[in-house]
Amino acid sequence: MNIPDLNNLVALLTVAREQSFTRAAARLGVSQSSLSRTVTALEQELGLLLLTRTTRSVSATEAGQRLLDSIGPRLDEIAAELQAVAELRERPVGTVRISATDYAANQYVWPRLQSLLNEYPELRVELINDYSLTNIVAERYDVGVRLGDQVEKDMIAVRIAPDETMSVVGAPSYLRDRPAPQTPHDLTAHNCINLRLLTRDTLMAWELHKGRKQIEVKVSGQLVFNNAYQMLDAAKKGFGLAYLPKALVEPDVQAGHLRRVLEDWSPTFTGHHAYYASRRQSSLAVRLVIAALRGEG
Repeated sequence: MNIPDLNNLVALLTVAREQSFTRAAARLGVSQSSLSRTVTALEQELGLLLLTRTTRSVSATEAGQRLLDSIGPRLDEIAAELQAVAELRERPVGTVRISATDYAANQYVWPRLQSLLNEYPELRVELINDYSLTNIVAERYDVGVRLGDQVEKDMIAVRIAPDETMSVVGAPSYLRDRPAPQTPHDLTAHNCINLRLLTRDTLMAWELHKGRKQIEVKVSGQLVFNNAYQMLDAAKKGFGLAYLPKALVEPDVQAGHLRRVLEDWSPTFTGHHAYYASRRQSSLAVRLVIAALRGEG
């Protein structure tokens, strides 16, 4: 047996609840004659009389009432869910999943989302710290945050931060008994604190620039992390040299907890961008998150 058209079942339910073809037709926005033909066609399809019609009223037959008792609540649930989905266009509800490095999350993402979350309690954010250059579409993220040069070309990207300069730093206690490196090659003689890129299962090379010279140095040392803040803490405690964003280490440099080395080799990269797959597909929640990250909230 074929399943009746959902619209026909909605028509039957509306007539039964209104107990009038006239009122039901007005509610559904169709003509009374068209509605009557729809219900009749449904009865013929099922081979049952579903409504008893008189000149004054309409009521369900026993078979009709049984059908309505069964499908009525389900149709109401479907209508409610469709309305809830439609409301996603009108108010920011649901979960926005964001992939960002721990540094970007702490420096830019989390501080800028707090007021947005207070304003819209139904909005949920899942913020995952990740250095792996995740494919946000494949991993079902809504938004990624990376340095501009790391964003895939087919993404829509908006800048959320100024250009990022990197620094090589070490604690005075570490540098007290060792000569500070003067060239990138000198790093091979130092205990360097590494960052592991999990998806590539490799250590991040230290990219250093001096004028037009660019070099990637693979360093080694006692410690490997996948978290910039642990690297910073280890450097401050004298465990070795670390390659970190200048903005992150600046307070400790000013306080004398860290010293910069190889300053003339410090590279500057295009600043952090928030990126996503498509303007056409983005929900209101995603658009509001992007606006907040841009500092427009």
